Amino acid sequence: MKPNAIVTEQASTKPDWLWLKLATGAAAFTLAIYIAGDRPKADAANNASQSGLAAEITPLNPVKSNRSLLDDITPISNAEAAISEFSVLPVTRTTTPPALPATLSATDTVSNPEFTLAAPTQTEAAALVRLESREITVKNGDSLSILFDRNQLQAADWMALAALKGDAKRLRRLRPGDKLTLRLDDHSRVAALDMRIDDLRTLEIRRGSDGRFDQTVITDNIEIRQASASGTIENSLFLSAKKAGLSDNVTMELTDIYAWDVDFALDIRSGDRFEVVYEEIYRDGKKIKDGNILAAEFTNQGKALRAVRYSDENNRAAYYSPDGKPMKKAFLRSPVDFTRISSRFSLGRKHPILNRIRAHKGVDYAAPRGTPIKAAGSGKIIFAGRKGGYGRVLIIQHAGKYKTLYAHLNGYG
Repeated sequence: MKPNAIVTEQASTKPDWLWLKLATGAAAFTLAIYIAGDRPKADAANNASQSGLAAEITPLNPVKSNRSLLDDITPISNAEAAISEFSVLPVTRTTTPPALPATLSATDTVSNPEFTLAAPTQTEAAALVRLESREITVKNGDSLSILFDRNQLQAADWMALAALKGDAKRLRRLRPGDKLTLRLDDHSRVAALDMRIDDLRTLEIRRGSDGRFDQTVITDNIEIRQASASGTIENSLFLSAKKAGLSDNVTMELTDIYAWDVDFALDIRSGDRFEVVYEEIYRDGKKIKDGNILAAEFTNQGKALRAVRYSDENNRAAYYSPDGKPMKKAFLRSPVDFTRISSRFSLGRKHPILNRIRAHKGVDYAAPRGTPIKAAGSGKIIFAGRKGGYGRVLIIQHAGKYKTLYAHLNGYG
């Protein structure tokens, strides 16, 4: 009997076609997802790093379609097809530019034209600094704090301005008629202040980047010309001087020069003459004021008195006669600017109250209340107070030998 035997078919060496299709499809699907997902971003970043510039990759909204996942399992021909759903901003491939300066102003440029900074437009420039200009006129009784309060400005600014030294101390002594030109920022803080100190100088104050105020004094470019005038006194010196074209300031300086030799209340006679050479100060071709008297001659009762101005190496000026003697003497002939003489010196004057002869050993000058009185000469005050009918009195001793008495005073300086 033959043994039982099991006969089987020979095993096939061909792969299972179903398994092969599934494996191939899965691999293709994985590859497509990989290429379409991470590769575009990495490639774009690599391109940007190679060019030396930063590229910006902006994902777009995905395109809606009716395609299935199986439709994406197709051969990918190139990278553009894989990143068709993304947009990469164009990148210019250039060499790495030189490092830019730490700071650039609106008008600075660099050598590489790709990095030139455009100047701001007029609107942008106006938005950078907006300053309000305001002019303030000082009135009687005004101070810096009052002006700032009236104009609703910051108290911290006027306190900082008042603390400045040098020429800026003039802000603490404001006078009626002074004008302050202010430039204010958006917060009403003072950015700049201008004030004319006198006819020739202007004070300029600017706030620095550190918030502190810096001051500068600007002196105008002026032209000094010489002028001359002469005249004959008929009624009074001031009327004759005005007729000759002299200003009140020059006339007053003329009387100060000769105050030691001429009593312009008692000694002036009709027919006296004067001649003056003086300065005129011009700015931008326009006369702004008269300057100093350079030389003068005054003829009083037939006697000619000449004076010349001289300045030493320390710029101290004084007037001298042609022979070198100073015009300033020991005593003034008239110690007060007066309008008239109310009572002259006399040994036989009749007293207005006692109605009897009593000597009047002095000269009474009539002047408005508050008119300053000058000392007749250098000396020491030895008495200040009331003295009988003289009222308020001041007595000055000169060189230990002479005394002058000033009576009927309204007050003391």
